[in-house]
Amino acid sequence: MPEKVDTLIQPKLHFMNPSLIRNFCIIAHIDHGKSTLADRLIETTNTLDKRDLREQVLDNMDLERERGITIKASAVTLHHDFQGQIYDLNLIDTPGHVDFHYEVSRSLAACDGAVLLVDAAQGVEAQTVANAYAAIEHDLMIIPVLNKIDIAQARPEEVTAELEQILGFHPDEVRQISARSGIGIRELLSHMIHSFPPPSGDITAPLRALIFDCKFDEFRGVIMFIRVVDGDLQSGQTIQLLKSQTAYEVTEIGHLRPEMTSCKKLTAGQVGYCIANLKSLDDVHIGDTVTNPERPPKLALPGYQQPKPMVFCGLYPVESQDFEKLRSALMKLRLNDASFIYEPETSEGLGFGFRCGFLGMLHMDIVRERLERESNIELIQTAPNVTYQIVFPDNSIQTISNPQDVPADSKIEAFHEPIVRVSFLLPTDAMGSMMQLCEDRRGVYQKTEYLSPLRAMLIYDLPLAEVIYDLYDKLKSATRGYGTMDYEVLGYRPADLVRLDLLVANHRVDALSTIVHRKQADRRARRLVQRLRNEIDRHLFEVIIQAAIGNRIIARERIAPLRKNVTAKCYGGDITRKRKLWAKQRAGKKRLKQVGQVEIPQRAFLAVLDNQA
Repeated sequence: MPEKVDTLIQPKLHFMNPSLIRNFCIIAHIDHGKSTLADRLIETTNTLDKRDLREQVLDNMDLERERGITIKASAVTLHHDFQGQIYDLNLIDTPGHVDFHYEVSRSLAACDGAVLLVDAAQGVEAQTVANAYAAIEHDLMIIPVLNKIDIAQARPEEVTAELEQILGFHPDEVRQISARSGIGIRELLSHMIHSFPPPSGDITAPLRALIFDCKFDEFRGVIMFIRVVDGDLQSGQTIQLLKSQTAYEVTEIGHLRPEMTSCKKLTAGQVGYCIANLKSLDDVHIGDTVTNPERPPKLALPGYQQPKPMVFCGLYPVESQDFEKLRSALMKLRLNDASFIYEPETSEGLGFGFRCGFLGMLHMDIVRERLERESNIELIQTAPNVTYQIVFPDNSIQTISNPQDVPADSKIEAFHEPIVRVSFLLPTDAMGSMMQLCEDRRGVYQKTEYLSPLRAMLIYDLPLAEVIYDLYDKLKSATRGYGTMDYEVLGYRPADLVRLDLLVANHRVDALSTIVHRKQADRRARRLVQRLRNEIDRHLFEVIIQAAIGNRIIARERIAPLRKNVTAKCYGGDITRKRKLWAKQRAGKKRLKQVGQVEIPQRAFLAVLDNQA
């Protein structure tokens, strides 16, 4: 059972001494207990009343609870009584999946310290290493913490040795806790107050506040989540957003506990929210600096490096009249998730929609599901693809994210695809199957590092297109669920790539076009035409489905026409009467084949696009 909690501490509404503030985040691999530790810290500091406590209290979205993962970073202010002083502990809970690493980097920029959480049974994983290096790059104080030390499978000595070998932590630095049962939570809180530095902002300097997240409220407009770096922010004052150079009057500020609790002032070092009658979504940018126009600062805050989406697909409303509704939904979601982009596009088969860019396949799946749920729009998603570079004979380079933009082969001097360096952490007995899997996906072996007699890190350079589709699922199968992976983009390298088109009744279906490696084109083409043949209904005329590279057909399927017995009412008589009816039927089918439209149902798009790997 968790240890006894403090008596209820009310938030302070007056000046806060920066030496009593600690801004930190929790970083870890997937399912190592970040959200559970956040729950226990909230409970131990008595931030919420007992009747309001629930599991994963900071995971507000239904998707997060259903999937059991953190998708959005969430902030909460904890007030903790330590040695007679009330400390402000501003906690940011972060996601663990590689697709949401941008959320982690944004959180790190708003913090002074990080709790690196490691499962005492699973040990150091791929995202553990990636997040630790990200925290080091942001010059944060890191406290390594072993979680789940009370379970039967825990191996704290071995995992501590892994932390020392891989990340260089001394064994005496590693704290041991159980977030579920509450073991060591109070000691961890004391250690964080002693170890994490207070914020370094200047209270007397001009106002500078970093916008690290936003959300849109139908009634209150844009709600900005900020960290005040210098100066102070008061309700009723005028603020200016430096990037858009627009001024607004602050209507409300406050803390996140975790619900929004208003206060009169936020001073340097504090984290909270700000509402300022912002109705235009275009005026707000994640990473922008909030200032006082009457006393502007000399320099803006560094903000964030703009993320580069690597996976693209088209999103189209099933009902064409929902196009503007989809545009509005994308604008609101973009405010809350700055790591995806979108622009309008048109498809002959699907009508008007948007070309959207994402950080990965899970990110794409989450955005699509959020759009459908939060805006009640039914969507069709085109085949996902990565960005490519095309080199023309005059040495000019064009970056494309849509297969429709690929020119004819005669105009292409070279085709470049993105390459990533993938780090696999896996059991040593799965090395052979994983290496074969990488070789089949055009991987280039780099090196192997043994972390222990039973675990190793395997590093390969792979095309990003081979990674995003199903490599993670194949990894879990090959390692019986014990393998993890992380990757970083290296750049673009030449490859023998082609555009694969699908034609239905001699008409190219642009939504089904994709870019593949030439050696894999035949296999992929046969699979696609067979799947499409099974989904398109029979028509009164013959329907030919083809896959082509340029003008060369490489796969073909035929859907036989429906048969109607036009001679059913002919009882006996001269055979010539039946022949005339059959000839008339053949002529009608021929004419219908020339002018008839093949109706491709939505389920056909969904079936083909569901898995193109």
